Amino acid sequence: MGAIATATRTKMIGGGFLLRESSPQDVFTPEDFTAEHVAIGKATADFFNKEVVPRLEAIQHHEPGVAVEVLRKSAELGLTAVVVPEKFGGMELDLVSAMVVSENLARDGSYAGWHGGHSGIGTLPVLLFGTEEQKARYLPRLASGELVGAYCLSEPSCGSDALAAKTRADLSEDGTHYVINGQKMWITNGGAADLFTVFAKVNGEHFSAFLVERAFGGVSSGAEEKKMGIKGSSTTAVYLDNVKVPRENLLGEVGRGHIIAFNILNLGRLKLGPGTVGGCKHLIQVSAKYAKDRKAFGQPIANFGMIQHKLAEMAIRTFVSETISYRVTGMIESQLEDFHWQMDDAAGVMMKAVEEFAAECSYVKVFASEAIDYVADEGVQTHGGYGYHQDYAVERAYRDARINRIFEGTSEINRMLAAGMLIKRAQRGRLGLVQAVQALQGEIMSGPSLRAPAASSEALAAESALVASAKKIALFVLGVAYQKFLTQLDEQQEVLAGLTDLAMGAFTMESAVLRARKMTAAGKGELAAAMTAVYARETMDAMESAARVLLAAASEGDALRMNLAVLRRFAKYEPVNAIALRRQIAARVLEAERYVV
Repeated sequence: MGAIATATRTKMIGGGFLLRESSPQDVFTPEDFTAEHVAIGKATADFFNKEVVPRLEAIQHHEPGVAVEVLRKSAELGLTAVVVPEKFGGMELDLVSAMVVSENLARDGSYAGWHGGHSGIGTLPVLLFGTEEQKARYLPRLASGELVGAYCLSEPSCGSDALAAKTRADLSEDGTHYVINGQKMWITNGGAADLFTVFAKVNGEHFSAFLVERAFGGVSSGAEEKKMGIKGSSTTAVYLDNVKVPRENLLGEVGRGHIIAFNILNLGRLKLGPGTVGGCKHLIQVSAKYAKDRKAFGQPIANFGMIQHKLAEMAIRTFVSETISYRVTGMIESQLEDFHWQMDDAAGVMMKAVEEFAAECSYVKVFASEAIDYVADEGVQTHGGYGYHQDYAVERAYRDARINRIFEGTSEINRMLAAGMLIKRAQRGRLGLVQAVQALQGEIMSGPSLRAPAASSEALAAESALVASAKKIALFVLGVAYQKFLTQLDEQQEVLAGLTDLAMGAFTMESAVLRARKMTAAGKGELAAAMTAVYARETMDAMESAARVLLAAASEGDALRMNLAVLRRFAKYEPVNAIALRRQIAARVLEAERYVV
């Protein structure tokens, strides 16, 4: 795809990680970045330092035109159109490049909101679902920043139920245009956008998408919302009052708007991962420096074990977020090995690749958004009272971080969707979960092996064994839950969320282990191995706790006792000295005064 392509890897299927053992060579990690990826990251970071940092306060206080001016400067470097084809004014690079740009613009949530709202959900609907005429008309102007883009899905009374939209589109009597009426809510870039992707129901029934220019008339923005965080981003209501939209501005087909909405959200969920990683790295940097400078009881607070615990855990969760973000990006790229925008149905091929890993995109969104919440919270705690003061970066970051658990579909919605998608794939014969569960049940019935497992000299052998056990726990509990609830499982929200947590635990654990093994083989994996050793055991504890809750919901009496015995068998592990390992991790972070791996 474009000039920068990721290395060829085993072609995966969505949810397939539960069914097979992956090797380090199968996963894409930051260690696989090409020289071009590194250069793009540096150019983006340089842009942020030169153009964004001096204007952060102006953006924060909504000084007129400042954010759009900076956005247009980023467009001059191509940062607003990384994956857009060259013929439409873009850079035509790969998804990894887009993720690298997202990570390096993430030090401030407000500017990241402006940029992401435009280059992501503001541009991608045209790129992926527009006709050639629509692309030619709008993509060059979006790529250059001449037009600022926005995405209008949410409504005041709909919340997460986007398909319950009340905004209406009616075809005119002469058939030349649609008349759209309604109100959209929480629209990023809503106060300055020129082009909106608006979702409305044709004749009040058929959920569809339209490209609406502010210049059409009848489009107005509400006042800027008074938000907890990302205060410098533009978030407004958008009102549509008898807006006449040319018929040729229908995006996609009538009644197929949900295809556009959900696929764009999948990409947004993935992109949120690197975005939070960039924020986490910035917070680790400022927190480590503060911990070294701040003295208490006659010494830097960096010397205290509890502070070291915080910094180490911040680094561990950042490591895992970074790892899964780029692993999932690589999984999608594995489906796009021969992709180019000139091929027939290029957009369809791209969307099919993204949709294949919709569950994994949800894992990235859920885990990464919760990770940055943790990192921001502990960053404030490391600063003590100063962390609560607006003069310190962690105070703003703490407020900014909270939105990520709501962005791109709430974490609750994503937890239900991820489990539901895997189950539906299995029901349709696209994912061999049934066979895997049956094989596992046969293993359980045969009882534990009397032979001790063979000793292994492989790096991270114990952690690799934990990954295998984690997958067994996820499959075992899924089988028990399905036998209990059958076709009503999709109505058990807490159970679905718990099943996602189990599968996500196995996925994140495996991703960390594979990356650490890859780095160890290259002679630079000591810190990654330490992070993985701690994370794998923490995750196993969390999975065992979650599994106990689900088993109690799906079984009782003797059956429950037997199920709990099976769980204990799979969840057993030998602990490591996590205190010593965290001190080792913190020492490296403090020495570098930044996130290191």
